[in-house]
Amino acid sequence: MWSLRAWRRQRIIARHPVSPEQWQAVLQQLPILDGLDAAEQQRLRERAVLFLQHKHLSAMPGVALDGHDRLILAVQAELPLLHLADLNWYQNFHEIVLYPDDFVSPQRHRDASGVVHEWDAAHSGEAWQHGAVILAWPGVLASGQWHAYNLVIHELAHTLDMLNGDANGLPPLHSTMHVEQWAKAMQSAFDQLNAELDANPNADTAIDPYAAENSAEFFAVTSEYFFSAPDLLVKAFPVVYAQLALFYRQDPLARLQQLHANNPNYQSRRTRPACATNG
Repeated sequence: MWSLRAWRRQRIIARHPVSPEQWQAVLQQLPILDGLDAAEQQRLRERAVLFLQHKHLSAMPGVALDGHDRLILAVQAELPLLHLADLNWYQNFHEIVLYPDDFVSPQRHRDASGVVHEWDAAHSGEAWQHGAVILAWPGVLASGQWHAYNLVIHELAHTLDMLNGDANGLPPLHSTMHVEQWAKAMQSAFDQLNAELDANPNADTAIDPYAAENSAEFFAVTSEYFFSAPDLLVKAFPVVYAQLALFYRQDPLARLQQLHANNPNYQSRRTRPACATNG
């Protein structure tokens, strides 16, 4: 059956083609796309084109974006949605603001006793409900490897989380999933991580300790690991990996394992990022 919306989508894709050379440059820069089959690559390429037509990228002074840069960002933004139905998952924002470096942002927190604390903190990314997503461009450029860091996925995971309201680590789950199972898996792992840090604040935790900040950051950090270090995540918190696999409807671990099986020389970097996104 003919659909005006589908026709418009195809028209946009036809008007903004990505050449084989452009796509090869993207694949070369983003190893986390390794192992995607031809159909997945085609879907990802098309969704990246649509993303760039629907979202405005605002580069602050000091950031120069060319077509390749824009495509690199859009592809990483769309990777988590690759196997999800097109339901406007990123409806909560219309603009991404790119800073040339980490930025200072005022923070405000009311503690359990009702006391309000205010301070300034350096961030490499922020996402607000119905507001712009802010990213430090060096963090975007550092993303896309198998090294447990992806600023784009981290911040856009927050926007998925906020589809249900305030960020609380519970995005809208599919009808085939169970909130109780999600909550049990996430809370147990969150508590385990916090207990380890309570015992030793300098502990070399299995995943970025920033995940212990709150439930929202735990979801964002584990989403980040799900796509950029699935082997580390499944080793630390297998039930969390299983829930994220159900939510994103992907299995990056199987893809990474297949890459290693097919090519013993395949390298997956394991460098912990210098700082968390703080966003």
